[in-house]
Amino acid sequence: MEDALGESFPEIRESVRRLCAQFPGEYWRELDRERAYPSQFVQALTKAGFLSVLIPEQYGGSGLGLSAATAVLEEIHRSGCNGGACHAQMYTMGTVLKHGSAAQKEIYLPKVASGELRLQAFGVTEPTAGTDTTRISTFARRDGDHYVVTGQKLWISRAEHSDLMVLLCRTTAREDAVRPAEGMSVLLVDLRHAVGNGLTIRPVRTMLNHATTELFFDDLKVPVENLVGEEGKGFRYILDGMNAERILIASECIGDGRFFVDRASAYASQREVFGRPIGQNQGVQFPIARAHVQVAAASLMVDKAAAMFDAGEPCGTEANMAKMLASEASWFAADAAIQTHGGFGFAEDYDIERKFRETRLYQVAPISTNLILSHVGTHVLGMPKSF
Repeated sequence: MEDALGESFPEIRESVRRLCAQFPGEYWRELDRERAYPSQFVQALTKAGFLSVLIPEQYGGSGLGLSAATAVLEEIHRSGCNGGACHAQMYTMGTVLKHGSAAQKEIYLPKVASGELRLQAFGVTEPTAGTDTTRISTFARRDGDHYVVTGQKLWISRAEHSDLMVLLCRTTAREDAVRPAEGMSVLLVDLRHAVGNGLTIRPVRTMLNHATTELFFDDLKVPVENLVGEEGKGFRYILDGMNAERILIASECIGDGRFFVDRASAYASQREVFGRPIGQNQGVQFPIARAHVQVAAASLMVDKAAAMFDAGEPCGTEANMAKMLASEASWFAADAAIQTHGGFGFAEDYDIERKFRETRLYQVAPISTNLILSHVGTHVLGMPKSF
C-alpha cells in the first residue's frame, strides 16, 4: 500500500490531489470572506467516494480503514483545502458502525454514502461542561415512544449543513448514576425535522470559517428507535468516535504542516534579499527544516494510532498523543511559514494567513493539550490525577 516514497495509499492520495486542484486558493479565500460553506467541494468529495471510505461496501462505501481516511484528509490539507467542512462524516462512523442497530445502518448508511443524507454534526460539547463530558446536562426524558430533549450545546460545527446529528445527552442525572460516565445516551437526530420543532440553531462567528453553531433544545422529540446502542452506555460509544476524530484531525494537522513546509521552502528558495535567496541563510532555512522533521515524526504517531484503531486495539492514549504532536508540529510549521514570508505571509493572496488561522484551532479542539498531558501523566505514567 506504499509507493517508492513511502506514502501509504498512493492512488488515493493522487486522486485527492487531482480533486483539490479544482479548488484553488481563490475558491477558499472567497468563501472565507463571505463565511460561506464549501458546498461544491463537499459535493465533489462525496461524488468521488472520499467521505464514505469507512462505510462498508454492503452499504455503498469503500469499506476501508481509518488509515485510508487519514490519507484523504492529509492530502486535502496539504493541497491548501480544508476538511473541516466534512470530516465529521468520517469520524461519526465510529459510533454508528460499531454500536448502531442493523436497522439504523440499513436506513442511514447507504444514503450517507451516496450523499443523499449528510451526517456532519457531532453534538457533545456544552457551555458549562467544556471538555469534562461527564458534566453535560442536556437531558433526554423517555415519554412513550419518544425521548424529549432539553438543553444546550456549543461549538457544534456544520449543524446548519447536516441532515443528521449524533447527539450525546443524559438519560440519567449525573448524581443518580452509579459512576459519572454512566447514564449518558446517544441519539441520532434528524435535523431536517428537528429545526423549528424544538431545536434552534444559532451561528457563532469565530476567527475562522468553520460553520460553528450553538444549539438550543426545547422539548425536542426524538423517536426511541433513534437510540444508538443501549440507554445509559453512550459515553463509551462516543469514545470510539472521539478516538477516530482525534486521529483524523491529527492527519489534517500533518497535511497543514506539510503545506506550510512546502510553501515556506519554495518561497525561501525563490525570494532574494541582499542579492541571495533568503533560504541560503541558516536563520531562515533551519526553522523550515526543523518544521519538516517535527511533522515527519508526528506523522509516524498518527500512522501508529490509525493502525491500532483499525486493528480494534485500545488506542485512546495513542490517539491523544498523535493529536498533540501533530497539532504542535503544524503550529510550529505555520509560524515558520509566516516568518519566512514576512509581510507577504499576512496577505490573503498567499493563503498562509488563512491556513495559519485554521491550524491554530487544533491546539484547543477537539481536546486541549493540557488535558492530553493530564491523561498521559495519570493513565500512562501512574501519577496522581491533577484535577
